[in-house]
Amino acid sequence: MHRDSVDLNSDIGEGFGVWSIGDGVDEAIMPQISSANIAAGFHAGDPCTIARTVAMAREFGVAIGVHPGYRDLVGFGRRAIHSSSEELVNDVIYQCGALREFARLHGLDLSHVKLHGALYMHAAVDEAFATGLVRAVRLLDAGLPIYCMADSVIERVARTAGHPVVREFYADRDYDNSGSIVFSRRVRPLEPREIAQKVLRACIEGRVVTTDGRDIAIEFESVCVHSDTPHAVLILTAVREILAQHGIAIQRAVPRMN
Repeated sequence: MHRDSVDLNSDIGEGFGVWSIGDGVDEAIMPQISSANIAAGFHAGDPCTIARTVAMAREFGVAIGVHPGYRDLVGFGRRAIHSSSEELVNDVIYQCGALREFARLHGLDLSHVKLHGALYMHAAVDEAFATGLVRAVRLLDAGLPIYCMADSVIERVARTAGHPVVREFYADRDYDNSGSIVFSRRVRPLEPREIAQKVLRACIEGRVVTTDGRDIAIEFESVCVHSDTPHAVLILTAVREILAQHGIAIQRAVPRMN
């Protein structure tokens, strides 16, 4: 499975007002990634933060994606909110519109949609929401890829509809035996070199070890490192270095269709 290139994405712009993930974290992350998932104001982000993050992405030539979440600033979008599928789809459209206008202000287009946190996990299993979301995104922009987990409900729904997807490998999350990420509200500190080896093996062999010690196959077009993961900058640096040593370039993903 050895590949020549891989997309490297990060959830970014997740401060709010005077609060930030960490001083200088976004500025250190942006030059290292090829795709940025920018918070759009529901789980994090505000107009000034969005504007700064979009401008930074433009400066470094990073693809701009919208990162919609539950309306949950207090819980950082990691708490499930019981809402109808229609309401959740409308929330996503609202956030897409906010990010799209800031992108247009800088002469850029949206490159993708990637849901955040608990909403991402909800789309992975809920048929009604996934179907409504894919239908809405197709009407807005039939070529706008949706980032998702491989073998998730939303991947199946999107591919059945002929909509492009980019499947993710999570460098800084654990996997269960089904190939799903183990959702966590608080991530333990990780050793950058270990994570880099994990990513390299996934890129070369297409495999990852689960929390139960099983070795499973994993398919993806993009690798994600979260900006709020402890030592995120060091992890990204280690990942880039080890991929470069093995001739794997960092570049924007080619979406998967049917």
